[in-house]
Amino acid sequence: MQTVISDIALTDFRELAIRVRDAGLLRRRPGYYGVKISLTLAAFAAGWGAVFLVGDSWTAVAIAIFVGIMFTQLGFVGHDAGHQQVFRSRIANSLLGMGVGNVLIGISYGWWVPKHNAHHAFPNHVGRDPDLDAALVPRDGADLEAAPSRRSRSAACWRVWSFFPLMLLRSTGLHFLGVRKLLLDHDRAAAVEGLLIAAHVAVYLTIVLSVLAPLKALAFIVVQQAVFSLYLGCSFAPNHKGMPVFSAQATMSFARRQVISSRNVRGGWLTCFLLGGLNYQIEHHLFPSMPSPNFARAQSLVRSFCMESGLGYCEDSFVGSFRETLHHLRSTPTSAALVA
Repeated sequence: MQTVISDIALTDFRELAIRVRDAGLLRRRPGYYGVKISLTLAAFAAGWGAVFLVGDSWTAVAIAIFVGIMFTQLGFVGHDAGHQQVFRSRIANSLLGMGVGNVLIGISYGWWVPKHNAHHAFPNHVGRDPDLDAALVPRDGADLEAAPSRRSRSAACWRVWSFFPLMLLRSTGLHFLGVRKLLLDHDRAAAVEGLLIAAHVAVYLTIVLSVLAPLKALAFIVVQQAVFSLYLGCSFAPNHKGMPVFSAQATMSFARRQVISSRNVRGGWLTCFLLGGLNYQIEHHLFPSMPSPNFARAQSLVRSFCMESGLGYCEDSFVGSFRETLHHLRSTPTSAALVA
């Protein structure tokens, strides 16, 4: 049976927003992003330089691991640009996003931004959040009652064992879906993005195939994309997996919708660096345009607001977040709860 949870009054969210603004936490951080982007691009270039340096050697396949990591780090830059965190100008953020996404990574920035904005608008809402894995939630209330137990247990087992392997295909899905959207659109913006992605593919393959023999080149591409996929997936999975899932008809305040569907990941500066600031997921969802280096400073204000408003504040370790996610995946549909 679906659980109906009535919303609560959150009259002090406006006060929180004012306090966050007055503390200067919404101001752009040009110095931070100047250093971050420069160092990330330098490391990315160094990775490719190392490929040229070792030449036609299996050592290049080991370097593919580093290149895959840098693809994800560049993805974090594109993510912040998509949320208008880097520059005041929307055009400047778009140019940065396309430079990072289309040219360096090969993913359509113009496709990703509206998809990601839809996720932010309705996180964990069935039928409204494009990032919600439909296989992890019941299709409707009847499924909660009617699913045969043996089939339910089998499906739960499959979800657990396939969780990490399927992450290895994440980048493939992002590449494919972006290109498919560009092919369906017939406007100038799609043509420009398509040309940028084509340039990425041409340069990427030219470098790999000109340096490495075919078998080594294939191994390099597989390893690099697999690392990119797994790292990206492990950065995003703790944020909402295993948190409450809402029916498409659920109505609630903005603050409640964002807070109770999100999970923070505890850790210091290294965790923040490795997860691109996404470990502060609650702060990010309440203030998506806030520059990521300001999340740590905003945490005390946001946590106090959440606790005083009765929303709770879900925070776990990186390992603990995956433990909760896998526990959620093991749950059969009959024990799942779809919040109405």
